[in-house]
Amino acid sequence: MSQSPTLRVEPASLLQGRQAYRVPRHGAPMDLILDGSASYPPPAALLDAMASLRADDLARYPDTTPLVDALAARWSLAAQRILVTAGVDDAIDRLSRAILSDGAAFLLPTPTFEMLTHYATMAGGVPKRLPWPVGEPYPTQAVLEAITPEVKLIVAISPNNPTGSIISPEDIATIAQAAPHAILLLDLAYVEFADHDPTLFALQWPNVVVTRTFSKAWGIPGLRVGYALGDPDVIGWMRTAGEPYAVSTPSIHLARTQLSQHKAHLDAHTAQVRLERASIERLFAESHLPVARSQANFVFAQAPDAFWVRDALAGMGISIRAFPGQEALAGWLRITCPSDPTAHQRLEHALRTVFSPQVMLFDMDGVLVDVSGSYRQSIIQTAASYGVTVTGEDIRLAKAAGDANNDWKLTQRLLAQAGITAPLDDVTARFEDLYQGSPTHEGLRRRETLRLDAAWLAALREEMPLGIVTGRPRRDALRLLEEHHLSHLFDAVVCMEDAPAKPRPDPVHLALQKLGASRAWLLGDTPDDLWASRHASVLPIGIIAPGEDPSKATATLTSAGAARVLHDPATLMALLMLRPKSTNARHLSPSLAPTKATP
Repeated sequence: MSQSPTLRVEPASLLQGRQAYRVPRHGAPMDLILDGSASYPPPAALLDAMASLRADDLARYPDTTPLVDALAARWSLAAQRILVTAGVDDAIDRLSRAILSDGAAFLLPTPTFEMLTHYATMAGGVPKRLPWPVGEPYPTQAVLEAITPEVKLIVAISPNNPTGSIISPEDIATIAQAAPHAILLLDLAYVEFADHDPTLFALQWPNVVVTRTFSKAWGIPGLRVGYALGDPDVIGWMRTAGEPYAVSTPSIHLARTQLSQHKAHLDAHTAQVRLERASIERLFAESHLPVARSQANFVFAQAPDAFWVRDALAGMGISIRAFPGQEALAGWLRITCPSDPTAHQRLEHALRTVFSPQVMLFDMDGVLVDVSGSYRQSIIQTAASYGVTVTGEDIRLAKAAGDANNDWKLTQRLLAQAGITAPLDDVTARFEDLYQGSPTHEGLRRRETLRLDAAWLAALREEMPLGIVTGRPRRDALRLLEEHHLSHLFDAVVCMEDAPAKPRPDPVHLALQKLGASRAWLLGDTPDDLWASRHASVLPIGIIAPGEDPSKATATLTSAGAARVLHDPATLMALLMLRPKSTNARHLSPSLAPTKATP
């Protein structure tokens, strides 16, 4: 069979070294997505408008005229001053190609929307970056000092993404008048959440282009509809520089419906966002963490380790934005307000759990205790008593599949997979004989060793109460604690008899109830532990059990929802050191507290 031919074509020089845009995300499953800039659904009634579309509408190329006319009426502007685009990105791309393709310079206060540099430089523009410090007003004076005849574009995103800062109307006027030979791009994608809307004020100057979107406050980013407002000549250039049919007919139709029929929904949404924004900002301030004054639909705040906060929330099913590789944004987080009271309550609970856990919960087997030579061997030897070979890899795969918290039932299941039907009572009896031992042979339980010693646990207990959530029978769990002189260190021990087994959250809920707590971290070595933790709104931390392949275990536990996966449970102290200083009730001993966890 002949080999496939090798590609010999090289990309254009402007493309070399660039990466396609993507939001860097944790590998845990997440269902509350707050790392983007739109988080709430539009009214369900919006979809009803689809019924009024006819087959003929889809058989023709799109016509933006109905939406342009609606926007013209909304802003009291001539239709020639409006261009409907495929989101604000399309408008920025068009404007960049219209005025920067000859190698002109553009002024870009940073940090700001990262794709703007991409579009402008791909068009041939030369960036002149100016610092826009977090929490500071737009750097108008620095912009004025940087204006030269070569500058053809000046960028102002207000509220700024990702910081939430704004440009004042006075500064808009000053810059527009100081650079009549350049376009001032005023991107107002988030302006519905701000205190003031400068759209009509800014359009007094012919060299100002305002861009707006239906993706943020209007809640329909999946339709990709934005628009540009400006001088008719500039709008004409932008129309020429892009596709003639960039926005689909259904998108145009639904955006027009949203604009004309659902302003009350918009007003309720923006009001809810402002309440949530203030509440989250207070939460960070109470933890003595820096927070910028945002006028967008997100909070921009700092943490001792932004990647840990991102990962910890991912472990609780919530995605937020950190900024790897961006030095100016090191340590900062962007958290979009969910605009839903229930989701907001969940977010605040998760943040408080990350910043100030009230209790620490441990699974027993594989976390507190090395059971590779006891429980795991009991499974293998019980199967062998039926003539079935079970390997450590078989057990790992079964544990990874979940619903494997009961080793008796797990052994029975592995036998069934090998074609052996065995009553659970008989499997349990053989298993227990091997594990517990008898007068004629020593039980495999004697091989168990602690992974965390009493001194380490005592130091942690000075920080907060400790609890155990285990699938062991109570007799075995309490006996192990007594034999290793650990009983006094745990304020709650939830065992097999106390609640339905993990992965159900019931035993975790019971442990919280016994400890009188609502915020906890849980250390577990199986997906069942992590799923139970997540469903109980507890922060899950994965522990690689002795004998496990680290790369396989890390992948399994991460995909099951672990915020972080630790090789050694003792390194938990490193994560506790990342809490805000105001929540560190006591100073951790340097010998027990590594300085930093690995992102």
